[in-house]
Amino acid sequence: MSPDPQTTRQRVCILGATGSVGTSTLDVIARHPQRFEVFALTAHSRIDELFAQCLQWRPRYAAMPDAGHAQQLRERLRADGVATEVLAGPQALCDLAAHPEVDSVMAAIMGAAGLAPCLAAAAAGKRLLLANKEALVVGGGLFMDAVRAGGATLLPIDSEHSAIFQCLPENRSRWPAHIDHILLTASGGPFRTRDLSTLKHVTPDQACAHPNWVMGRKISVDSATMMNKALEVIEARWLFDLTPDQIRVVIHPQSIVHSMVVCRDNSVLAQMGTPDMRVPIAYGLSHPLRIESGAGQLDFQALASLTFEAPDLTRYPGLALAWETLRAAPGSTAVLNASNEVAVAAFLDRDIRFDQIHSVNLDALARVEAQSSECDSIGGLLELDARARRLAAQFVKGLAA
Repeated sequence: MSPDPQTTRQRVCILGATGSVGTSTLDVIARHPQRFEVFALTAHSRIDELFAQCLQWRPRYAAMPDAGHAQQLRERLRADGVATEVLAGPQALCDLAAHPEVDSVMAAIMGAAGLAPCLAAAAAGKRLLLANKEALVVGGGLFMDAVRAGGATLLPIDSEHSAIFQCLPENRSRWPAHIDHILLTASGGPFRTRDLSTLKHVTPDQACAHPNWVMGRKISVDSATMMNKALEVIEARWLFDLTPDQIRVVIHPQSIVHSMVVCRDNSVLAQMGTPDMRVPIAYGLSHPLRIESGAGQLDFQALASLTFEAPDLTRYPGLALAWETLRAAPGSTAVLNASNEVAVAAFLDRDIRFDQIHSVNLDALARVEAQSSECDSIGGLLELDARARRLAAQFVKGLAA
């Protein structure tokens, strides 16, 4: 059972502590030492950053999936007299997410690698703050079944899904009668008005220069292609139990309205605020209460305008893949996610052009056919993920040749 945030000091495990969401979570926690205790921190490969966090927070545990990285961290902490126990291997992340002394888990690991520890936290009935959209894009029904079976409290941390969640009644059973459809807002990224003919010349640094949000490089590229929004559409289908037709996207360049619910009576409920991830993080940590986040207040007198426009699918062809994969065979969303991770990594490594990311995804969806049995277990989903990655990597190699 989740702890009562009004009376209990929460012990928090942060999966992906050195990323942008992880560091923002620690920033919020630092403002409320009486409410939260950092119990465990994990990172993929950033030893220096995780070492510094362990020095500051002195968690009971730290973990890294690579044994060599974990050993380096262990030796450095021991040399500085820090008693944090360092664990190694992918299973360690699952063990910490399900640890009996952990109350809340911030799931901020990027990509499909976050699926297993998210499932472990869900099955253990944790208060699960979900910033890893791939858990739902890849896991879908399997993940939601684990949440229900484990009695976990699932709180969305993506700003758009948090906005929808904040606009809905507390009683989840009332959602179907409440919602006509939802509108996920999107900034349009850094190339919203750029000449289409020049997109082939986009550099990784240009793609990562988001106009409103401070994010990691992979998610910044996804925002530039709007694949990030495609993944959010898929995530919203599972989070709010909606049909694909009930999920729509609108471009909102100012990123002030974070998303909207259009109700059955055609009332529109919107959540607004400055574009700062600490707001949804603070809400997730404290729900149903609200605590100081550190974000600045919205100054309406300083707002020049709020504008909205339909997304251009010629500029953002990957966005349409959200609805296509949701209507396709089970497992198609997992294939899309896997191929996109490979394509974005190849672009960041300058092996393919920005405008070729979509081609990689289309090829994988055409060539990888999921077996229905693969979607029934985490092992099957990870095998599907690996197969999609192999074929996407082959296609990338052909493009780079």
